[in-house]
Amino acid sequence: MYGISMAECVTKVELTISCTDLLDKDVGSKSDPLCVLLQKSGDSWTELGRTERLKNTSSPSFSQRLRLDYHFETVQNVKLGVYDIDNSSSDLGDDDYLGGVELTLGQIVSSKTLTRPLQLKKGKPAGKGSITITAEEIKDNRAIVLELEARKLDKKDTFGKSDPFLEFFKQGEDGKWKLVHRTEVVKNNLSPTWKKFSIPLQTFCSSDLEGTIKVDCSDYDSDGSHDLIGSFTTKVSELQKAEHGSPVEFDCVHPEKQKKKKSYKNSGVVVVKSCKLMTQFTFLDYVMGGCQINFTVGIDFTGSNGDPRSPNSLHYMSPDGLNQYLSALWSVGQVVQDYDTDKLFPAFGFGAKLPPDYQAAHHEFALNFNPSNPFCQGIQGIVEAYRMVLPQLRLSGPTNFSPIINHVASLASTAAQTNAASQYFVLLILTDGEITDLDQTRDAIVRASRLPLSIIIVGVGPADFKAMELLDGDDGVLRSTVGEAVARDIVQFVPFRQFKDAPTTALAQSVLAEVPNQLVSYFKMRGLDPPKQQAAPKS
Repeated sequence: MYGISMAECVTKVELTISCTDLLDKDVGSKSDPLCVLLQKSGDSWTELGRTERLKNTSSPSFSQRLRLDYHFETVQNVKLGVYDIDNSSSDLGDDDYLGGVELTLGQIVSSKTLTRPLQLKKGKPAGKGSITITAEEIKDNRAIVLELEARKLDKKDTFGKSDPFLEFFKQGEDGKWKLVHRTEVVKNNLSPTWKKFSIPLQTFCSSDLEGTIKVDCSDYDSDGSHDLIGSFTTKVSELQKAEHGSPVEFDCVHPEKQKKKKSYKNSGVVVVKSCKLMTQFTFLDYVMGGCQINFTVGIDFTGSNGDPRSPNSLHYMSPDGLNQYLSALWSVGQVVQDYDTDKLFPAFGFGAKLPPDYQAAHHEFALNFNPSNPFCQGIQGIVEAYRMVLPQLRLSGPTNFSPIINHVASLASTAAQTNAASQYFVLLILTDGEITDLDQTRDAIVRASRLPLSIIIVGVGPADFKAMELLDGDDGVLRSTVGEAVARDIVQFVPFRQFKDAPTTALAQSVLAEVPNQLVSYFKMRGLDPPKQQAAPKS
């Protein structure tokens, strides 16, 4: 999915989504919609991104943009699906489907903006609701980084203060205001400070530093009827005055109040504490600049997998020489190995007793039984080492993840001390999911979230993977046993059974979908630019 050929003549496109008149699936309130973007690859659909979820609205305007690569030379079938989300799980299978559209990216790009009625499936209208999609080509790699606060906002709630949030709009070619960013809500506070945020400059103001930006400050209401506190207009060139530590202040003006009272000055003041323009580097900028991706594999050999000699075992070698462990390893490894120039991958097992004495279980042993040199040549080398050691192992337990996470984290920690964006680590853990050291694993992941490391967990077999879903922090913040939050989301969990009958590329795409953003987010957090590409040696 992330082959180097991406660099050849690819345009980045950003989609803005809004809907009107959605079906109401919630009793006594409106739906809580979210939109998902999928792209067809072969016979299956791969998720490329999703918007934020908005509460209690039948006509959402999503501020989260959906980005994808536009290949002029291929037909790219895409699907946008709108769901009513009533739980914290990232799995959409148990949420109400409000409808969607299937079309090609070419249709969207050539129309710039198009509106379609929602369908429950191809040819079957949803009954009500439409979706509007606007496409914009991304040509600017700068982002604007803003920190804002407010003072003395009007009190809007009868029994409390206001719950303020900000919305930023740019003016489209048609003169209409388009939502480009929405901050979080700060509860019960008339002098709120919002979290620092970063947004692509093209999204924010179409890269026009003199273009008008409208900012609305509103009081959040759970029923969706937010009250306007006040508005102001500005432009990026004005915001930039805060670049050198001198805040810029704006009167937050409510038009109705202004009309009624001659003495009216404002409904509070919004302060821009800092504003910076920064270059936003992509995954390809880092990889093509020479950043190495180091791939490590950990394989679960605990007793819960079943005796490898039994056909019911997850480690049983079928007549074609494969099992779920090897199938998952092949499909993910084939994609990752392209980014590692020496193709030497350390591979480890855990949860087994080893020859010759078969005494205690080992929680991190070299798959090739060579602890001083645990490297295998390519994915084929890992497969061969696995097939060689499997008959010699005694499956045991418990299932401890933390030793192998800490091992790779120590390598990543050494690389991090160079203060260069030259190395990133990806740990692939293949497991049947019966994790024993959950607390130690949580602590290890929180520590590792500050390092150049991503952890991919592929769940093999039919187990309930609730613990794995807890470690994958998509729908909530993972915390250590002492309450420390992860610095960034570094875990991606995928159950293999969802892809058992799909082409191997579908598993790889799903498993590796988050790695590029995780790599970029780490180097951005550290303020590290891509290494410069080495000049090619003269022949």
